[in-house]
Amino acid sequence: MAVLTLLEAINQALDQKMADDSRVVVYGEDTGFEGGVFRVTAGLQKKYGVDRVFDTPISEAAITGSAIGMAINGLIPVAEIQFDGFIFPGYTELVTHMARYRNRTRGRYGLPIVVRFPVGGGIRALEHHSESVETLLGHIPGLKVVIPSTPYDAKGLLISAIEDPDPVIFMEPKRIYRSGKQEVPEEMYRIPIGKAKVVKEGTDVTVVAWGAIVREVEKAIKLLEGDNINVELIDLRTINPIDEETILNSVKKTGRFVVVQEAVKTYGPGSELITLVNEKAFLHLEAAPARVTGFDITVPLARGENYHFVQPERIAAEIKKVAKF
Repeated sequence: MAVLTLLEAINQALDQKMADDSRVVVYGEDTGFEGGVFRVTAGLQKKYGVDRVFDTPISEAAITGSAIGMAINGLIPVAEIQFDGFIFPGYTELVTHMARYRNRTRGRYGLPIVVRFPVGGGIRALEHHSESVETLLGHIPGLKVVIPSTPYDAKGLLISAIEDPDPVIFMEPKRIYRSGKQEVPEEMYRIPIGKAKVVKEGTDVTVVAWGAIVREVEKAIKLLEGDNINVELIDLRTINPIDEETILNSVKKTGRFVVVQEAVKTYGPGSELITLVNEKAFLHLEAAPARVTGFDITVPLARGENYHFVQPERIAAEIKKVAKF
């Protein structure tokens, strides 16, 4: 097995699917010659040529809109939006056309499209470069939304996304692009979209997170080692569809539930997950579910960014509060 960063695992998945299927095309702002702003697509244009890996004008509406036309005409576009906060100019095409095509054709046709972009903070970037937008996309029927937290998952989920007959939004947590490596099989493999992963089994409290926050929860669990609290950690992996079975089975075992997200609190995915638990596992609860989130503010610029992030100490305190209730 190769030992790869999350960024390298994504690059390998794109490379292998392009070699496997000539219909796959990769494009976006600076995606071709430069290999993307984070170099996720580095080397692909040189290997597959400018017809299959190419740069676009600075127009997210054109990037998402052209993906629809490509998919209708037999290609499998993998479109890159340069930063999370740049998704908004392309949002109309995602919502009014891409997400509705299966329904619009009464189930006869899908659009095999992947829209990738880096998500979240952690790199001390400018405004519009540190957004957590999973709520805005996970809310839309017809769009699948994936956020990996490890190199192994990133490769397997991206291959599944490219092979999916319908649109998949693939968010890549930018602050863990290069932080840490993991053994990743060199051959192609698939991780099902809509299936969460139990990272750590436990008996006292269920904690659900996704993306870069999974690592922060793991740090929080270490802080709790002296408190005799046995945490079960679930990596959601997919914002939509939600793996209800894995979450509910865990909560029915532990009786307690905490969800942790980088996104702002109000109307976030954590609210949906708590509602799920209340609706379908209420009689198993021994404490009120809790959420640990970003604050309801625009992500601060560099010097204030860390104050907005969900820190391990805050996560540990909330887990302890729920576990000891």
